[in-house]
Amino acid sequence: MSLKYAIIGCGRISHNHIAAAMENNLDIVALCDIFQSQMDIAASEFGLSSDTKKYTDYMEMLRIEKPDLVAICTQIGLHTEIALNCIEAGVNLIIEKPITLSLEEADLIIKKAKEKNIKVSVCHQNRFNKAVQKIREALEDNRFGKLFYGTAHIRWYRGEEYYKQASWRGTWDQEGGALMNQCIHNIDLLRWMMGNDIIEVVGMTANLNHNYIETEDLGIALVKFAGGGYGIIEGTNNIYPGNLEETLYIFGEKGTVKAGGEAVNIIEEWIFADNLDDPEEVKEKYHENPPNVYGFGHKLLYADVIEAIINDRDPYVTAVDGRNALELIIAIHKSSAEGKIIKLPIKKGSTKDFKGMFDR
Repeated sequence: MSLKYAIIGCGRISHNHIAAAMENNLDIVALCDIFQSQMDIAASEFGLSSDTKKYTDYMEMLRIEKPDLVAICTQIGLHTEIALNCIEAGVNLIIEKPITLSLEEADLIIKKAKEKNIKVSVCHQNRFNKAVQKIREALEDNRFGKLFYGTAHIRWYRGEEYYKQASWRGTWDQEGGALMNQCIHNIDLLRWMMGNDIIEVVGMTANLNHNYIETEDLGIALVKFAGGGYGIIEGTNNIYPGNLEETLYIFGEKGTVKAGGEAVNIIEEWIFADNLDDPEEVKEKYHENPPNVYGFGHKLLYADVIEAIINDRDPYVTAVDGRNALELIIAIHKSSAEGKIIKLPIKKGSTKDFKGMFDR
């Protein structure tokens, strides 16, 4: 018997989630969106049966359909309220990144989910990329030796047409900026690979080319990890004339790796002192060519969450992982706003704290 599944928010990213739900044989019982047209488009695209109900009120949907698993794919500023209501209803969650825009709210989601034994996964699907999994395997096998530093580069483009598609984009209240919306996947990977625990962060952010939005379109940061390594982050959506690359480098005393492509889906450098594998064979075997920056990871993330629910274990990507990525981005903004090094951990902070930073 498959799990009952519903999705809240049927916009741009929802199609990847619905496809992943179908590929994992979930019973799609409901779509929910405040716009009927969005649900109609999704239902038509995937040929969903008339048994899949459509709701404009997610609370009504939870009450009537009683799903086992819900994906939250709304504007980011609504994630917390919806997540807490789903948890209260006993529903497991996949939350589209970022988990929230507030550290306090992320902590509340984590706390409430733990109290009710609800599985919450944040959709950092790039962790499931073949290239990323191969790097992680080498890391866990200690093939790098001592980690020196890692770098995350997100060189993408988003223009005025993108921001006009939804009024919440480019706002501190509902989106949080380029680092939060476009760059968070690779920022998550960097922190995860370099050991998670961070001592301090120094960052600079700017709005260079989007005078019609509130938030940044460029963020640069230096990160000092507790394990002795360092990180460099460069994230922007200013690259002319379109998305260029999303790359992750890991440099250690015994290994050097670069994962690139449009969304960290190609191994471009693979050099280890142990010579356990042929670099060219690794590059060929762990090469993916997805049709867009979303990649192929949604299907695997969904499969993992389903197993986590059935076997009562933590998902591979947890709510705490989502909070970690959020915390690092909040620290970058905080450093830029205050002009100083920020020590971690941070207990409080929200993107709303930076309203007015780039007012002209």
